[in-house]
Amino acid sequence: MSNLLRPKKFKSQARNRRISLGITYAVLVLMSIIWLIPLLWIILSAFRCDYQADGTFIGTVTSYFFPHHFGLKNFADLFSGTYYAVPNAFPRWMLNTLIIAVIDCVISTFLVLSVAYCMSKLRFKLRKPFMNASMIIGLFPGFMSMIAIYFLLKSIGLTGNPDHPEYSIIGLILAYSAGAGLGFQIAKGFFDVIPNALVESAKLDGCTNFKIFIRIILPLAKPIIIYQALMSFTGPWMDFIFAKVIIGPANPEYWTVSVGLYSMLFGTYADVNLFTQFAAGCVIVAIPIVTLFMFLQKYYVEGVTAGAVKG
Repeated sequence: MSNLLRPKKFKSQARNRRISLGITYAVLVLMSIIWLIPLLWIILSAFRCDYQADGTFIGTVTSYFFPHHFGLKNFADLFSGTYYAVPNAFPRWMLNTLIIAVIDCVISTFLVLSVAYCMSKLRFKLRKPFMNASMIIGLFPGFMSMIAIYFLLKSIGLTGNPDHPEYSIIGLILAYSAGAGLGFQIAKGFFDVIPNALVESAKLDGCTNFKIFIRIILPLAKPIIIYQALMSFTGPWMDFIFAKVIIGPANPEYWTVSVGLYSMLFGTYADVNLFTQFAAGCVIVAIPIVTLFMFLQKYYVEGVTAGAVKG
């Protein structure tokens, strides 16, 4: 009797599994559509070139989703426009953001990998308490320290300096990179996979820890280097809160692109039809990040998966 019931049981399990997978895929597809609709709306608005009956360009939010006409007028106006008395303001904001992101990428990546190597391959007093403390600190959002960082930078003239407003960019780079070393957990997990025998044999040959890190560990850590570089670059590239507070509203020529785009909608130009230009700016800002992830996706996934081991 049991042999006769077994095929029915297997068929029932297979049917339940198909139903479960079907529901899961349906939910995922629905969530993907909900997530993609705002992105599609921004992209369509960036290329929208609609005019009213009197010839006035429609730059505001419209009641219809798909534009009636497409063009590149919003991109041309964005790159040639003068905002807050800054000629060609958007290219200037892009350049500021690129400088900050690249410098922070180099500094933060080196700091994170250095701390990760120390935590993974070296043994010293208070190692475990430091790792536990860094884990607890990482549970709190970074903007909780924003006010303290602002007044610290202001005390040394790196923000709100009327004589040298460009120093605020240096202050912003320090704010992004100074505490980067505390985010070493994923890189440490990657270094834990590298055999300790390589480090020990190198020490027997007379290599210092710095030489071991530069000549042995880093050549084997290409995936985690790329992963950390991407994370260090995208942070400043997309950040708004720290850039808004540290640079301040008084020097628009030193704004980052996120602060500039925000000010196009909610600042002095709040009553001007700049939404389509704002959408064009969002598309331009997304291009470098999307391009980097497309070309470096393989190494990014390798870095995440190899670093997700128990340390």
